[in-house]
Amino acid sequence: MVIIFKGRIGLPFKFGVSYIALLAAVLVLMNSYPLLVSQNLVFRSKESSMSASVKLISASLSGLAELTEDNVAQALIDLRQTGVSRVLITDPAGQILYDTRDSDGAGGEYALDTEITQALEGNDAFFCRYDAEAFHSRFASPVVYRSRIIGAVYAYDYDTEQARLLQSLQNNLLVISGIVAALALVLSILLSRVLTWRISGLLQSIRKVRQGSYNHRARVSGHDEISQIAAEFNSLTDRLQTTEAARRRFVSDASHELKTPLAGIRLLADSILQTDGMEADTVREFVSDIGQEAERLSRITEDLLHLTRLDNGAMASPGRVEVSPVLARVEHMLGAVAREKGVALSCHVDGTAAVYATEDELHQILYNMMENGVKYSHSGGFVHTAVRVDGDDVVIDVEDDGIGIPDEDMPHIFDRFYRVDKMRSRQIGGTGLGLSIVHDTVKRRGGTVEARHRVGGQGTVFTVRLPLCQAEQP
Repeated sequence: MVIIFKGRIGLPFKFGVSYIALLAAVLVLMNSYPLLVSQNLVFRSKESSMSASVKLISASLSGLAELTEDNVAQALIDLRQTGVSRVLITDPAGQILYDTRDSDGAGGEYALDTEITQALEGNDAFFCRYDAEAFHSRFASPVVYRSRIIGAVYAYDYDTEQARLLQSLQNNLLVISGIVAALALVLSILLSRVLTWRISGLLQSIRKVRQGSYNHRARVSGHDEISQIAAEFNSLTDRLQTTEAARRRFVSDASHELKTPLAGIRLLADSILQTDGMEADTVREFVSDIGQEAERLSRITEDLLHLTRLDNGAMASPGRVEVSPVLARVEHMLGAVAREKGVALSCHVDGTAAVYATEDELHQILYNMMENGVKYSHSGGFVHTAVRVDGDDVVIDVEDDGIGIPDEDMPHIFDRFYRVDKMRSRQIGGTGLGLSIVHDTVKRRGGTVEARHRVGGQGTVFTVRLPLCQAEQP
């Protein structure tokens, strides 16, 4: 049967499990490694000390041609302290000839221990184990007389003192581990609470902003990664708030701009319908006004659609476009309007200037800037367009001696629906979107656009920089 837990597992639980797992691994290592090292040290110490004792006894018996109970006892009569619990001497057949145990000795019996068997084969043998109560150690070595094995010396040691020391070390490690575990657990809980509290605060801020509270800011102190995330979140929220304000202003301005021609069309249409016997000339005049308002409405709609395509990145594939023929066509289109207003149009273009864009985009950039100059110039004024190559850029300057732009309005002239003189702009048919289209188009083609006051007189100079497209580029 598989049990599946449904629900959200919070960060405190995850951090707690991680800390506990890490702490458990550290405690296991702390309680096992020192004990294993200590056991190995005791094992090596036992092997060294027992080897010395057994070798000493073996050397004292190596002068005998044959081992018997009598000569072994005689040879070891002076054996006092061996440092081991028990010593056995066997003949080549494994029969015990000598046993240091006074009572319940094994004399006359056969020893079949592995260590004795290995010693009778001519090898030293050692074995040691620890059972939490004592160290059980065994060492056996052959007795050799003139390259002939005549017996074996077997020593056994039962050491409880070293076992008590190791057990004491283990108990101390357990106590220390318990204290460390308690402190680490408390510290991990505190750290988890602090960390998750800061993340929870950031999450709450994100939720508030998601619900539309763009003026809310996350408050996270410190200089770590979470603080950096909070700072980036606040920066993003600032941009969202700015974007939302611009969106609302854009919607409001677009609604107002669309409502104005619609209101005019409705008013004129109602006048025609509600006036009986209206003269034909008046009707034609009203219909003409309706057509103008409809044309204005169409221009606003087209500009809005164009800006929407720019915002969505829906732009045609660019190519190499020469500036000279496009500028000539724009000058020809605006010539009639300029002559009607008494504005002189002039152009100077470098024949090598070519940009990486589409012909429609370049046409719209030139047309909007030059038309803007014509609209806001007085009778007898001029609009001069100069195109030159400056390094890797094509520079387009459109200069006029019109009404100019006040300093306080200069930073906003590329904003959508922004007008310096709102009443005059509507009277001359402006939508307030032409310069916005120029700005967005130029920016998306990797260029820049700026406006400045004309030096030495009234008027404005608009400068567009677009990347130069070399002749060998596709």
